[in-house]
Amino acid sequence: MWRVAHAVISGLAVGAGPSIFAVAQSTPCNGIDNCTSPYPGTTYPKAVDPNAAAGAKSGQTSPPFYPSPWMDGSGGWDDAYSKAQDFVRQLTLLEKVNLTTGVGWEGSRCVGNTGTIPRLNFTGLCLQDSPVGVRDTDFNSVFPAGVTIAATWDRDLFYQRGNGMGTEHKQKGVDIQLGPVVGPIGRAPAAGRNWEGFSPDPVLSGIAVAEHVKGIQDAGVMACTKHYLTNEQEHFRQIQEWRNYGYDIDKEYSANLDDKTMHELYLWPFADAVRAGTASIMCVYNFANNSYGCQNSHTLNYLLKGELGFQGLVMSDWGAHHSGVSSALAGMDLSMPGDIGFDSGTSYWGANLTIAVLNGSVPEWRLDDMATRIMAGYYYVGIDKNPVPVNFDAWTTDTNGFIQYYAQENYGLINSHVDVQGKHGAEIRNQAAKGTVLLKNINNALPLTGKERLTTVFGDDAGPNTYGPNGCPDRNCDNGTLGVGWGSGTANFPYLVTPLTAIQEKVRSQGGDVEEILDNYAYTQITALARRADQLDGVAIVFVNADSGEGYIQVDGNEGDRNNLTLWRGGADLIANVSSENNNTIVVLHTVGAVDVSTFYDHPNVTAIIWAGIPGQESGNSIVDILYGHENPGGKLPFTIGLHRADYGTDVLYRPNNGADSSQINFEEGVYIDYRAFDKQDIDPVYEFGYGLSYTTFSYSNLKIQGRRANNYVPTTGKTKPAPVLGNFSTNAADYVFPDGFHEVPIYIYPYLNSTDLEASSNDPDYGEQPADYLPPHAQDSSPQPRIAAGGAPGGNSQLWDVLYTVTADVTNTGSVSGDEVAQLYVNLGGPNEPKVVLRGFDRLTIAPNATKTFSADLTRRDLSNWDPASQNWVISNYTKTAYVGSSSRKLPLKGTIGSSGGYRRLA
Repeated sequence: MWRVAHAVISGLAVGAGPSIFAVAQSTPCNGIDNCTSPYPGTTYPKAVDPNAAAGAKSGQTSPPFYPSPWMDGSGGWDDAYSKAQDFVRQLTLLEKVNLTTGVGWEGSRCVGNTGTIPRLNFTGLCLQDSPVGVRDTDFNSVFPAGVTIAATWDRDLFYQRGNGMGTEHKQKGVDIQLGPVVGPIGRAPAAGRNWEGFSPDPVLSGIAVAEHVKGIQDAGVMACTKHYLTNEQEHFRQIQEWRNYGYDIDKEYSANLDDKTMHELYLWPFADAVRAGTASIMCVYNFANNSYGCQNSHTLNYLLKGELGFQGLVMSDWGAHHSGVSSALAGMDLSMPGDIGFDSGTSYWGANLTIAVLNGSVPEWRLDDMATRIMAGYYYVGIDKNPVPVNFDAWTTDTNGFIQYYAQENYGLINSHVDVQGKHGAEIRNQAAKGTVLLKNINNALPLTGKERLTTVFGDDAGPNTYGPNGCPDRNCDNGTLGVGWGSGTANFPYLVTPLTAIQEKVRSQGGDVEEILDNYAYTQITALARRADQLDGVAIVFVNADSGEGYIQVDGNEGDRNNLTLWRGGADLIANVSSENNNTIVVLHTVGAVDVSTFYDHPNVTAIIWAGIPGQESGNSIVDILYGHENPGGKLPFTIGLHRADYGTDVLYRPNNGADSSQINFEEGVYIDYRAFDKQDIDPVYEFGYGLSYTTFSYSNLKIQGRRANNYVPTTGKTKPAPVLGNFSTNAADYVFPDGFHEVPIYIYPYLNSTDLEASSNDPDYGEQPADYLPPHAQDSSPQPRIAAGGAPGGNSQLWDVLYTVTADVTNTGSVSGDEVAQLYVNLGGPNEPKVVLRGFDRLTIAPNATKTFSADLTRRDLSNWDPASQNWVISNYTKTAYVGSSSRKLPLKGTIGSSGGYRRLA
């Protein structure tokens, strides 16, 4: 069906009504310990920022912005832009539509496929998950999760991981990798997909995503940075998904937030991705300020394409496309997977987009811009220079099968089983080891030697999934060691090295003995073996985990988001049972994020605690490298671990708070999430953001802050060129009907019309309304438009990256072994309503014993600015700013006033 989305026109919500929060659905909590949390809100009272809360109200909307900005080739995109325009000029209307609309779920061999243009030998684009490896195929690698690579705090490893994944996608014939992830950023620690992203800190996430984008695209694949914007939980993100769980809802939730929070937190890493050249961005299922993410003219037109100068394409998440004309004019460029419902055979675009152009609802220049953006990314990463045909099938690993899986048509070879792993296994092992964080190490309990009299291993997380590493579809179980979370952000393991296997190999090579119990509930056997190891001066290594994933999967009662922050499968009891009998108990945490460590972190018999994250296929080898000292741990937490759930300040909304209408999730905490929330509430965490121990020690000294010359900030002015129109098209409807003798693949999405009667072909009861009656002002305007003051280049005004200061400090290894230290730069921006500190730079340094290295980090204009909603620009305030350098957000021994040693004091 063809919809014009009268209920919500992007950026402007209609009918939110006065009944917000009036009816709270009485869904049982099902063991969720959030029943007494801040419901119907999601911000705990102590964490509320009154300034942000004023702009995070139920039912609020953002101002609409039209027309959708057209691509201009700036920021190094000029050559790709020119090639894309030359290509699009050759296309007919039907071909342009075919390029912008997916062929439908299970319509071809990838999880997403655009239409083809046979006349120009263009075989369409293959879009494929995931942010940890190539999904739904074989002979591919499974890389560490985003949260684990973030814990390395290593730019080179960020790039290496991105390039490794990009290379494997390329060699499988993928054109667009659906990753990396910076949404969710990690507002709520229990949110299901946090592990796919990097960190709740925007700077760490921004640097990580930029390096991943570069790595992926240097491999010749378009990166798709996702999920844009404010998709911070799984509950109520899709209607049917949550109806299936028994919730009576009619709309997805709305994330409501103020402009300052949007810019300084959630938009920040996307700006870094755009500046790095990401070729595509995926819009979200949920509403942002009560407008659907994929037809929100404020977030897509104004923020992304206007202010950030995004040159690539915006695609819908799978099932996030909710309208025809409105989504096109609000800035969406590519409908995925193309059909309204999976295998429905209907589309908001396809033939309906053809109709919309023919009847004038969507101007030709907007369709041309959509097609140009798609092809510009294609040329930007060089797919034209090295095309690789698709050699796998996302719907089956069978060698032969149907190319159209749902329709069961065109049988033949669909899986060539191409091995794309290369040497990535060794890289994955190193990446996961570098991302392992040593949280506790009493009396040098670690590293082990392998010659301990008896090594005992406890916990099902140390062993294999009895169904095999891929025995649970999309990893929809928590059986055996946790190598990856669940959902579409997964990939099939080529193998999974378990911790037990790797420990056995290591200890046996040293002539030692290993015994294990993999049943968490074998209490009698557990205590007996732990006691025996203690009597023999042996060691007890306990492996525990906590899992989460995407909302379409429920595992052990957790519907995507975690119900709580406790360890899974009786993990806390397992630790208690072992440590009660053994005074050298080492705990290894394989978790998707923060967990409750309150029962064991300070237990005297727990001598060491390691956070090993979500390590990927080399899990066992990576943890052995740390346990036995082959690798000196240098990872740092990319999030905070607190004592109580409320300490984090924010939470998941587990019950609808607006009846069947769109639940209202108000970001009343503003920018105060994770360590910023702990600082604001003056709460001591157990392990703070940026924290991590080493087998050596480090000291900091000699802080210097050097001013750099830079011109005063000049807002962008002027106007764009008019929207280009590339070619022309026939207005005769007869030219767009299915050709005589054409074979239609069932349920496949085509651009053709069923008849020359546009109204009949549209099947839209509202067909015939005039654009002026339902479209916002200027939505079809192709004239030159004013440039946005904070824009002007990909990522925003280029002057935001002017370096204003360089901060240096000496870091000395005061121990006896070589090790890595992540030196961190934080800044206090000085204002009365600013976080105590915010991360602004870091570097991972390898330092020999008794040696000193100099840490250096630049402070840009952006780093020292605040977003000013009134002027819609970045402004450096007159408040005194302070720089801090140290080893974590709470251990900052060096401090200096910014501006006291030269350079500009007020710069904008």
